[in-house]
Amino acid sequence: MEIKYIVKDNVLTAKLNGELDECTAEYVRLSLDALLKDISCVKSASLILDFSGVSFMDSTGIGVLLGRYNKFSKNDISMFIKNPQNHVDRILKMTGIYEIMPKIG
Repeated sequence: MEIKYIVKDNVLTAKLNGELDECTAEYVRLSLDALLKDISCVKSASLILDFSGVSFMDSTGIGVLLGRYNKFSKNDISMFIKNPQNHVDRILKMTGIYEIMPKIG
């Protein structure tokens, strides 16, 4: 898993590339937690998770997303999911993640 961060017009995007599963969950969790500590530097009120490069995700990945949602929302930072591949999109729909992290363009 690789994560690249892009800031444009005070919107922070984390572009994920790889698999979000048991093997990579801790790395993603720690990376996003570290980002939360630094997000005040970008003055962003939202985080977009670009899933276009996520080729696989399992229930461990859902747990990572829910945990980060709890942390970021406590800091008044909205989270959005962008460009999931079809098979990942189905998982996100089934689990109801889009209820708390809306899917955007």
